[in-house]
Amino acid sequence: MGRQWLHAKREVASLKKSKTTSKFVREITLAARLGADPTLNSRLAAALERARKESVSRDIIERAVQKGSGTEGGKDSLEHMVFEGYAPHKVPLILEVYTDNHNRTAPEIRFLFKAGHLGASGSNRFLFEQVGIVEGHHPESAKDREEAGIEAGANEVEALSHEQNDEIPAGSCGARFLTERSAVHSVAQWLKANGWTVVTSELGYVPKNYPELGDESRAEVGTFLQSLEDHDDVHRIWAAVR
Repeated sequence: MGRQWLHAKREVASLKKSKTTSKFVREITLAARLGADPTLNSRLAAALERARKESVSRDIIERAVQKGSGTEGGKDSLEHMVFEGYAPHKVPLILEVYTDNHNRTAPEIRFLFKAGHLGASGSNRFLFEQVGIVEGHHPESAKDREEAGIEAGANEVEALSHEQNDEIPAGSCGARFLTERSAVHSVAQWLKANGWTVVTSELGYVPKNYPELGDESRAEVGTFLQSLEDHDDVHRIWAAVR
């Protein structure tokens, strides 16, 4: 009886690892749609690096690449769905979902919005800009982010800390580079060639404005967003919260 908690803990850890692995597989599959060669596909290169850091097996990674790129008989049946809505306190968000069963996933996502009390669905894409997003870090903490952004061809540069993205090592120079949608790959390639480690390379949505939130309100928004994040088919959540 005294060690049942240990078995339960292992089961929870195993479940979390399984869900994490499935999200990495989906990310690799989606990235591979743009090409199976990571040297020509910065999004795939970033996805592969993240999966390897989490010890996703080589066989699983290779199958995901084949499925996404259609090589060696692989077939990608994932459907892209976008949900627009609001978290509590009228925080706008865009939810990207990839699923192999539209009829199952759509009602589940709508239910999560309804279960979120003050959360609600509704058109709001005009509150966001679609841009290219490249996130990375440089080992020199004093590295000039702005200079790197200019040289790489990014439009804007923001500081990015370990607290904001746990893939940014503490003590390093972390940055988020916002680019034209067509420039994501070229910016990522320049950064890699100049000592940066790229952890994210994708198209995404950036809020035009951020609602003011107190600590309690921010916690409520965070709880609601986590309920969305925990859904297996959710790929990305873009929310107007800092």
